[in-house]
Amino acid sequence: MRNVNTQSVTAAVKSTFKCDNERIEYLLNTLVDTVHNYTRETKLTHAEWREVIAFLTRAGDITDNERNEFVLLSDVLGLSSLVDMVNSPAGATESSVLGPFHIADSPALPIGGDLIGDNPGDQVVVYGTVRASDGKPLAGADLEIWQTADNGLYSNQDAQQSEFNLRCSQTTRADGQYGFTTVRPAPYTVPADGPVGTLLAATGRHPWRPSHLHFIVKADGYRSLVTELFPEDDPYLDEDAVFGVRESLILRYETCESLSGLPITFAAANRLKSPFYTVHFDFTLVPATT
Repeated sequence: MRNVNTQSVTAAVKSTFKCDNERIEYLLNTLVDTVHNYTRETKLTHAEWREVIAFLTRAGDITDNERNEFVLLSDVLGLSSLVDMVNSPAGATESSVLGPFHIADSPALPIGGDLIGDNPGDQVVVYGTVRASDGKPLAGADLEIWQTADNGLYSNQDAQQSEFNLRCSQTTRADGQYGFTTVRPAPYTVPADGPVGTLLAATGRHPWRPSHLHFIVKADGYRSLVTELFPEDDPYLDEDAVFGVRESLILRYETCESLSGLPITFAAANRLKSPFYTVHFDFTLVPATT
């Protein structure tokens, strides 16, 4: 190894990897190939290399239990979405980014339960069915749901909101149905006060995301799904800062004045302000072996 040069250094580094796990060794070898080839191709300077290290250091400094700047960096580079797409199985509802604002163990909400509470904003009835890829409704499927308030903030960003505001979990009933009432989520900006924000500004990009509802859907024997649903009239659909929009995840917020004909009884039926919106979306899961 004493005679490494710009070409042989790559093989020298890779020769030091002796992992018991073949997949880990493959990932490390490919990473070294990619980074070394990038450095040779771009003729990366010392100043540029130091700036990359400083950027990553700043990302580490700003990361805590409530905010992960490295996840945000992955998001705005499209890496999070690419990982989602590479791992989305055929026949299932498409996945989309988890985002940095998920909170585990949200309180359970009965089918037809209400998330509106005292939240301002347009009121929305959301309902649908969780199905297997053969169309069979999945009873007992678990959903986690979260969203921004009308001010574009999640509960863990806003001291004025309770911890689990506009968050819940639900278990589908025998016919696979889920449903709840809520307020229409607002578009919002990803955090832009850290190094990722500096990167966006330097490259002429804005930090806006279209409004969306987050879902995690799970059922025994099926692959878990992490996804988002987007309204068709949102102005940021074609310029999402984290590249999370998929055509199949765009839906229409229908204006309604009555709940007549819907398959679920909603607890807030008598409190809804007419007109309100309805949103219908069915999720499809595929077997865990897919």
